[in-house]
Amino acid sequence: MSVVHQLSAGWLLDHLSFINKINYQLHQHHEPCCSKNEFTTSVHFESLQMDSVSSSGACAAFIASDPTTKPENDDGGNYEMFTQKFVFRPELFDVTKPYITPAVHKECQQSNEKEDLKNGVKKEISISIIGKKRKRCVVFNQGELDAMEYHTKIRELILDGSLQLIQEGLKSGFLYPLFEKQDKCSNPITLPLDTCNLPELCEMAKHLPSLNEMEHQTLQLLEEDTSVTEQDLFLRVVENNSSFTKVITLMGQKYLLPPKSSFLLSDISCMQPLLNYRKTFDVIVIDPPWQNKSVKRSNRYSYLSPLQIKQIPIPKLAAPNCLLVTWVTNRQKHLRFIKEELYPSWSVEVVAEWHWVKITSSGEFVFPLDSPHKKPYEGLILGRVQEKTALPLRNADVNVLPIPDHKLIVSVPCTLHSHKPPLAEVLKDYIKPDGEYLELFARNLQPGWTSWGNEVLKFQHVDYFIALESGS
Repeated sequence: MSVVHQLSAGWLLDHLSFINKINYQLHQHHEPCCSKNEFTTSVHFESLQMDSVSSSGACAAFIASDPTTKPENDDGGNYEMFTQKFVFRPELFDVTKPYITPAVHKECQQSNEKEDLKNGVKKEISISIIGKKRKRCVVFNQGELDAMEYHTKIRELILDGSLQLIQEGLKSGFLYPLFEKQDKCSNPITLPLDTCNLPELCEMAKHLPSLNEMEHQTLQLLEEDTSVTEQDLFLRVVENNSSFTKVITLMGQKYLLPPKSSFLLSDISCMQPLLNYRKTFDVIVIDPPWQNKSVKRSNRYSYLSPLQIKQIPIPKLAAPNCLLVTWVTNRQKHLRFIKEELYPSWSVEVVAEWHWVKITSSGEFVFPLDSPHKKPYEGLILGRVQEKTALPLRNADVNVLPIPDHKLIVSVPCTLHSHKPPLAEVLKDYIKPDGEYLELFARNLQPGWTSWGNEVLKFQHVDYFIALESGS
């Protein structure tokens, strides 16, 4: 389970544990050589079945040392079945110290500024910047003033609830004082090169021949399926219905597909295959690429305007009484947009606002709580679809708890940008079992979920995982 501790304030999560409890195991067949103890590097693949459409492709082998079963090949001989297990790289969650912040964060928190945050926001605050001879007067714009006012409202909630959960984590040993593990490896983390640009593949798909609605069929990867072509991928929702992990290769890059997961790799202009999937969802989690100044400057990823976000066809994707969860930055403009425009346009009623609090492995906030620039928390806005419909509710006889307001999700964040913590376990008391779950603008896959986005496979890249030797 990803939930380490649960208190009235919220949950302390172990994101890494959640990933590694997914059954990332590959099962592959290998033909034995003449020698009993030697194996060839060739791999046997059966034809790819996709609703009476066949395709083929190459996929590199991941070979473990221990065979398990010996099915027969076409010539009557035996194949050796090998199992390879993968775990997510733990160094990607190695956040032992607060993030390095600019000098203004560390040095310029003057006592008068702290008093202003506590007793009322002032429009002008003089701060002295270390290393500078001049003093300058900072004039906050309306958005910054709104953010500061919002922070004063939730500050004590964030602080008190986080401290309760952090104390439980320290007691259990999940969190630990920094000095206890100072010998922990701190080598620089080498991340995979972005040699396979997923958004570019989505753009490429727009130039493929269009198919009519009947041809937008689901691509099902069965037990022996191991590869898929780019064209097949873009035309259909891809399902891994097997009990084991599959590997697909896109532009020479390998991605792991967890069992019982499905996805569609496309941008917002090509969502029709998801609508043709003919499913409605009981939970929809959205992590929109919000527009902000740093995104504009860095050009790190594309963003959507509020109008584009409103065009997401939630009414067609949501089941009756669907729970909608939207991740939002601390920018009050976005928060108001969700509550006052976005959710009403989708016939969604706001029911709660939660907060994700990011901490180090020793229990410190990753940014100073009162930093005027970066906060150690982000928001989630939860709502229920209220549109009246003649469709029956799924599992209507199952009661779920009402959703409480201002719950905290406290966790050590992944060092990868926008790798959000899993919500499945914290939502389980507020949703009905055996439902259909969808994540929009996803960057990873989860068993039991359908995921969509133009970077939906990003954190499934094999380089983010470590291959382990499997047992016999």
